[in-house]
Amino acid sequence: MRTTVNSRNLVLTDALRSQIDRKLRRLERIAHPDAAATVELIVHASRAAETSHVAEVTLVNNGTVIRSVGAGSTMNAAIDNLVDRLERQVVRARERPRSVRDRAEEEAQGRSAPTQEAAEARESESEGSHGPEVVEIKRYDMTPMFEEDAILRMEELGHAFFVFLNAETDRIGVVYRRGDGAFGMIDPVVDRSGRAS
Repeated sequence: MRTTVNSRNLVLTDALRSQIDRKLRRLERIAHPDAAATVELIVHASRAAETSHVAEVTLVNNGTVIRSVGAGSTMNAAIDNLVDRLERQVVRARERPRSVRDRAEEEAQGRSAPTQEAAEARESESEGSHGPEVVEIKRYDMTPMFEEDAILRMEELGHAFFVFLNAETDRIGVVYRRGDGAFGMIDPVVDRSGRAS
């Protein structure tokens, strides 16, 4: 696996570089032989001590881009968190295409075609319903956080988006993973008449 390491607000020592190479070797048994990883090491002096060191990686594995972030009180802890999470993501990415291929094979062989009885059951169910229905409501306390912290939390949870209370604006925001592997943020603004703008 080819590895490129960059650092911000941190001196990249040979010892740290060799530790990253050693940790990423764990992925060699599950990653494609031509995989390439770009690692970014960042130290944030303004963050809480337990998340001040951040390690980010972008792994290109057999055409699939996998991005992961780990944070910790030291760079070693951040790298450990990163590699554990990245390993799970690589395994999930390897399993996902298989299930898609299996489903395509089943459809091609006609095994997944709906039966007449199933179609009639769906029709009778839809006649009784009056539109979309909320089946679950989740409520949770929101602690104000910055965009970077919301992205880290989203990555920790393994979600595609994360709703948070923006510490800078005191408004609800949503961070999300874009198709190109980058992150986006939705920052709703309400005008004085009460309509979203």
